[in-house]
Amino acid sequence: MSRLSRRQILSLLASASALGLPLPATAEAEQAGMTLGPATPFSPEMVIDRARALAAAPFAPPPMVAQDWRNLSYDAFRGIWFDTRHTLYRGQPGAVQAEFFVAGLYFPHKIGLNAVQGGQSRPITFELRTFDTTDQFPPLAEAGTGFAGFRLLGELEVEGRFQEYAVFQGASYFRAIGRGQSYGLSARGLALNTAGQGHEEFPLFRDFWIEASEPGAPTARIHALLDSPSVAGAYSFAIAKGETTEITVTSHLFPRRDLATVGIAPGTSMFLFNDINRTRFDDFREAVHDSDGLLMMNGAGEVLWRPLTNPQTVEVSAFGDTNPRGFGLMQRARSPGDYNDLVAHYERRPSLWVEPLGDWGAGAVMLVELPTDKEINDNIVAFWRPASPLLAGREHRFDYRLHWCATSPAEGRLAPISASRTGARVFEEGRIFTIDYAPHPALGPDPAQLEARVTTTSGQISTTLVQRNPATGGIRLDLTLRGATGPAELRAELWRNGHPVAEVWLNRWAGA
Repeated sequence: MSRLSRRQILSLLASASALGLPLPATAEAEQAGMTLGPATPFSPEMVIDRARALAAAPFAPPPMVAQDWRNLSYDAFRGIWFDTRHTLYRGQPGAVQAEFFVAGLYFPHKIGLNAVQGGQSRPITFELRTFDTTDQFPPLAEAGTGFAGFRLLGELEVEGRFQEYAVFQGASYFRAIGRGQSYGLSARGLALNTAGQGHEEFPLFRDFWIEASEPGAPTARIHALLDSPSVAGAYSFAIAKGETTEITVTSHLFPRRDLATVGIAPGTSMFLFNDINRTRFDDFREAVHDSDGLLMMNGAGEVLWRPLTNPQTVEVSAFGDTNPRGFGLMQRARSPGDYNDLVAHYERRPSLWVEPLGDWGAGAVMLVELPTDKEINDNIVAFWRPASPLLAGREHRFDYRLHWCATSPAEGRLAPISASRTGARVFEEGRIFTIDYAPHPALGPDPAQLEARVTTTSGQISTTLVQRNPATGGIRLDLTLRGATGPAELRAELWRNGHPVAEVWLNRWAGA
């Protein structure tokens, strides 16, 4: 007689329980479902109170997993995964379900998870019985690990079929997708000292509360307690999945010390190469990136596009503004032929648009570009930095909505920039930049009516040429930069009949 697998045993036990048959005491613990602790009243204000209390005390990090769990190899760590029979809220009529990740390797901290239903919170007990493993997975002690995060499942593509659409795992990282998309860039709760002097600090979400949703509810609600040596915070996430998945974030920050290099609503992405730096990479593909540009709508209503690059050294750009209307890392190349990668499908990666809610005051959209030679490394960060430090001992609130989208709410009124390229002039001195604008009614029927306004902070713009691009049906602007003695900040605009008709193109040329 062959030996039954653990999964088969669990299935038989579940069937017996459904029929009302008695189960042995040892089998009761193997029934499907998570074990929940005692109930206590819950409200989002309680998370805010906990963050305020944390900030008033010295930082105490959450417990670390045992050394043997941290020492697992990548392949070994892949040998343990959540058993979906234990999915939180599975079988309930609500619109959200949750599955969990085990801590270890890259995720060294144990975090607290709680289920909220009917105004009551119950802690979710970590148990290895809720995970499956390969036969080769080492027999490590349950007490040595805990939860590292979770993923949300809902009816994203097909009614009645629950699938993953958002993940919270690692430090304060989270990510989401809309309909038809694949995971790409990530968001973070907070960025501290990114590309600043000294070490970057990575706050972490140390506790989560996952609310059960009512039948037919369009929104999942998550609450999180953020903590780090410099700051504590309370976050609420209202997540509405769909063609564009929207996450409305409410954050209350309580600094332990003054925060001058803080990043609000940070997005983290990867850019290896495309047409703007293609010659540096020996690769069969046309491009490799999760995002190809930073899009901004400033407080004055200007729409600005800054193509991303993979620099030779760390590059930090600041775009000063007051009360920005939005910003985000975009993925505009949407055809499989833009990449020629039949596995990664970069054309399906979402863009992430940040829509500030309320008055954010003066500050700057920051863009950090780091050099990398591998697509496994996230090397792009964008966030909002307030002009004034966040002072210790006070509460600071920032609310915003994240759009995980194909196109952002800022797009549509003006002609979008679809591609940027650069190269040395062949028969004359200087460097040529070409900017392609997608077809748009604002461009008008006659390129001769378009006026190019181009400036540089170093060198001179010697020539500009505006013409129809027959390959795209849109417009191409060529400009030549000469005599730049240092980094050149370039700005190009297209005007027609006294009005801007296209996004403002910004670029930094740091030299060869």
